[in-house]
Amino acid sequence: MASNSFGKIFRITTFGESHGPAIGVIVDGVPANLALVESDIQFELDRRRPGQSKVTTQRKETDTVEIISGIFEGKTTGAPIAMLIRNEDQRSKDYAEFKDLFRPGHADYTYWAKYDKRDYRGGGRASGRETACRVAAGTIAKKILREHKIYIVAYTLAVGEIYAKKKDFSVIEKNMVRAPDLEAAEQMIAKVEEARKDCDSLGGIVEAVVHGCPPGLGEPIYDKLNARLAYALMSIGAIRGIEFGVGFKAAAMRGSQHNDKFYMDGNRVRTYTNNAGGILGGIANGEDIILRVAVKPASSIAQKQETISKDGLSAIIEVKGRHDPCICPRVVPVVEAMIALTLIDFLLLHKAMQR
Repeated sequence: MASNSFGKIFRITTFGESHGPAIGVIVDGVPANLALVESDIQFELDRRRPGQSKVTTQRKETDTVEIISGIFEGKTTGAPIAMLIRNEDQRSKDYAEFKDLFRPGHADYTYWAKYDKRDYRGGGRASGRETACRVAAGTIAKKILREHKIYIVAYTLAVGEIYAKKKDFSVIEKNMVRAPDLEAAEQMIAKVEEARKDCDSLGGIVEAVVHGCPPGLGEPIYDKLNARLAYALMSIGAIRGIEFGVGFKAAAMRGSQHNDKFYMDGNRVRTYTNNAGGILGGIANGEDIILRVAVKPASSIAQKQETISKDGLSAIIEVKGRHDPCICPRVVPVVEAMIALTLIDFLLLHKAMQR
């Protein structure tokens, strides 16, 4: 399936299933002589892995990465980089009792409708476990972007109705929900625990900021930078919406309020406000790219729910096992990865056009 690949110049292809022996990714288009070791990748994978706190699934996966090609003497060779992550803690028996039932909120029915077959063990390819491959590939993209002084940071802006009121990036990795506000984080954690006790789950909002993106990055019309970012981020299974800058609030504003007025800061063109979120006409304007994604509540909940079987018979299902009561903390590094993979593609294209 072509949909297992992403990118044009910097291209990734992921493979593997949630309960198979391993998952992995092949990354093509990585420039030669980039210093890269497994510990670079592992750091980011540890941010996404399951079992890291009480607000995530307790499936115990170390997500240990193995780089099996494309590296020699600690540097990339220009050849495809293949990375493997072995599955270690599958409990396929947890899914056996509803192998013929469609779980509400999951891709069980649609995969069956398309292929007349599905891997019921944790959702197979539809599982969020596939995103570990994206994070591994995104780490390489982020490393190249940093060499061009482009930095990406994402964080949990909201869980349920609890919003971060402060934005202190230094505390994002110091709390379980990856919020930029420690006081709000405690309230978020309490809400997640409340949902867990009710055998339920909570959604939220993840916000991302890209600093240092040069003006001119992106393409007009159909390959707009914001369009490609939306495509990338909406490919994450848990994402239900995206907005840039002020987003939907623009619908209630006048043009005189929404327009970002220009001024000169030395030799640099700047804007007094950033309602557009750093992108105009599908092309970066040099201001911070600011976007937000809506993260759905996890579909796997232990409450009794109505469903049907493959034979069209009514049934009641309880999705027991180890599942995230809130996906936001583990989505944060995935959002960063997909932004990085999008930006690196545009950056390499931009450099090629300037030759």
